[in-house]
Amino acid sequence: MDQIPETPGGAPLEPHQLSPRRVKRRLIAALIGLHALSLLAGVVLIVKTRGDGPKKAGSGEAGKSLLNLKPKDSVGWVSIRGPIMSSESGKPWERGAEQWARRIEQLAETKGVKAIVLDINSPGGSVGAVQEVYMRIQRVKKEKKIPFVALFGDVSASGGYYLGAACDKIVAHPGTLTGSIGVIFNVGNMEGLFAKVGYKSDPIKSGKHKDIGSPARPMTAEERQILQSLIDDAYGQFVQAVADGRKLSVEEVKPLADGRIYSGNQALQLKLVDQLGDSLDATKLAAELGGIKDEKPRVRRDTEKLNDIFELLETRARLTLGLGPAGVTVDAAKAMPRGLLYAWSGGW
Repeated sequence: MDQIPETPGGAPLEPHQLSPRRVKRRLIAALIGLHALSLLAGVVLIVKTRGDGPKKAGSGEAGKSLLNLKPKDSVGWVSIRGPIMSSESGKPWERGAEQWARRIEQLAETKGVKAIVLDINSPGGSVGAVQEVYMRIQRVKKEKKIPFVALFGDVSASGGYYLGAACDKIVAHPGTLTGSIGVIFNVGNMEGLFAKVGYKSDPIKSGKHKDIGSPARPMTAEERQILQSLIDDAYGQFVQAVADGRKLSVEEVKPLADGRIYSGNQALQLKLVDQLGDSLDATKLAAELGGIKDEKPRVRRDTEKLNDIFELLETRARLTLGLGPAGVTVDAAKAMPRGLLYAWSGGW
């Protein structure tokens, strides 16, 4: 096994000081370790599942107790945290629209899960990512007949509220920030800055609108109208989703959908949420909708545990190798993404 190289003073070399060959070896070793740990985690889960099953004395049939085990009715729990965006790599343990949609579907297919709570703490995100999760909720409700309850945390605005509107009921804290029903498209104009530094953009394009939204020049009136039509279309989809989910008319929703935010208490008065409460209230409501009779319903989060382990292991491995967290940079984490957004800018 290679010894960790040292500087002349005796201190270990930093990862960026290692030769490419040594960095490659350490990366391969880390990946092998991650694979081994994933296999071990899978074995532990299987053994635990078998060990938890009731044993029938004198049966003599291997695995019979597991096959005859009736899963306990439970409430599934999915936590949606931070901006709702598509993940950069699509890895199953990352946090992003695809992973949240997959977890929702996995819980819906888990025996014994009778209802699902979406624990939302998000200022929203990109239109496509929000609608990916929204449509998965709608599909599960239709195909699996599983009720959903949204629990709003500190912030559940714009795209966060969009997901809540897909649920059968919404529970919010009195001080939750919600609402911000609307769409935004961020376009910057850096023409003045470019002029100061001597930069000039001269694109060669197939059509006059190919560089629409370019920060290197002012937007024309025609381009503004084109973008406004996109905003109006996406806005209409949002308003219709809220109207359908809250059993309101479009005319009732539009006065509330001018982008303003509301407290949970205000949202209750405006019929944007169903009740004020906490996680226990949301769990009890979900259990009631799912027909679970237990006074203290079981909450199932198993589909997230292994994914969280993988995410932690990958992050630790990358930090050890000096590569930084997977798919995240300081600038990317703070910057508002481009494109159509169901997002509250103040919560970003």
